[in-house]
Amino acid sequence: MTYSKLYLQAGRDEAVRRFHPWVFSRAIGRYEGNLADGDVVEVYDRKGQYLATGHYHDGSIAVRIFSFGATAGGPVTPDLAYWTDKLTHIRSIRQAIINDDTNCYRLVHGEGDGCTGLIIDVYNGVAVLQAHSIGMHRERQLITEALRAVFGDELKAVYDKSAETLPDEYGASVTNGYLFGRTPVPHPVQENGNMFLIDWITGQKTGFFLDQRDNRALLARYAPGKRVLNAFCYSGGFSVYALQAGASEVHSVDVSQKAIDLTNQNVVANFPDQADRNAPGQHEAIADDVMHYLKHQDSQQYDIVVLDPPAFAKSLSARHRAVQGYKRLNAEGLRRVAKGGILFTFSCSQVVDRELFYNTIVAAAIEAGRQVRVLHHLSQPADHPVSLFHPEGGYLKGLVLWVE
Repeated sequence: MTYSKLYLQAGRDEAVRRFHPWVFSRAIGRYEGNLADGDVVEVYDRKGQYLATGHYHDGSIAVRIFSFGATAGGPVTPDLAYWTDKLTHIRSIRQAIINDDTNCYRLVHGEGDGCTGLIIDVYNGVAVLQAHSIGMHRERQLITEALRAVFGDELKAVYDKSAETLPDEYGASVTNGYLFGRTPVPHPVQENGNMFLIDWITGQKTGFFLDQRDNRALLARYAPGKRVLNAFCYSGGFSVYALQAGASEVHSVDVSQKAIDLTNQNVVANFPDQADRNAPGQHEAIADDVMHYLKHQDSQQYDIVVLDPPAFAKSLSARHRAVQGYKRLNAEGLRRVAKGGILFTFSCSQVVDRELFYNTIVAAAIEAGRQVRVLHHLSQPADHPVSLFHPEGGYLKGLVLWVE
């Protein structure tokens, strides 16, 4: 098959030669063919040497690369065989890093797996696909067939949940739905031996925050006998781990009643004795704005506080405001930590880098008047890999702090 060709300006090819998966529009010198959003395009240097293949989009990031010439050996044809080989290789990596007591994980993590613009999460036999580019969304049927070839009878369904993540105009014409098979939701999965009920149709992201798996397991090491506050609890991941580890009491707080219902579902799935909400128990789920809850708990202190908010900034223009929000939130969170207690705090805002997040937490500790030691620097797990050549893929930042 013949694809359109795009030629870079002189001196603008170094990033691609160093395996950075984005070609910016300002680097383009000329192109051959009639390019439209989502088209497969081959990238060449000014002298006509082939460099890479990717998906074109008329925007600041003009090409999102999924195959480099230096590693592929030449131009590729992204057909069923190509995607099957690629996904087979990626799956072999997951098989090496995912525990036997876990059947939910990220199979494809965009640039980190050489699949720029594509996320695939696997939930106990169900693959949830989320495309972030028009080109990857147009590959969805081929990718579905490749998944069926790679997983065989283990694959029960493939669900496309891309409408919310695609460019606005194109996304408005897209409807989420099954590409293969069908299965009832909520759907049970296991993570490090804990059970969770996943709803990819109405839930946030693809249905579960898989990127916190290792951090939830770390919390469990500190939780025995402790009073724990899980703020922005969503579906109660940290809460379930804390209870499983023997926390004396866990409070889960989220502004969304739907999130509180999900949390209660997951707690009961693991601890049936918590089903009677009127009986005294270790767990209480509270529908409230987190800042409001923190500010009105003057007499309430916790041994462990978890702050895992949604992204406060999705663009550089919103970064300053986001930093102020993180500072206020963490100052209040630190005030709720008992002396000798621990704060787990996170940011998933890509535009707030690790250094800026750290400095923001320093400012929050000064405002709260607390002495603080850093116990751990946290990140995303191994099934959310970051390419050495695309550090922008490292979005999740976290700190575990000992608070005096």
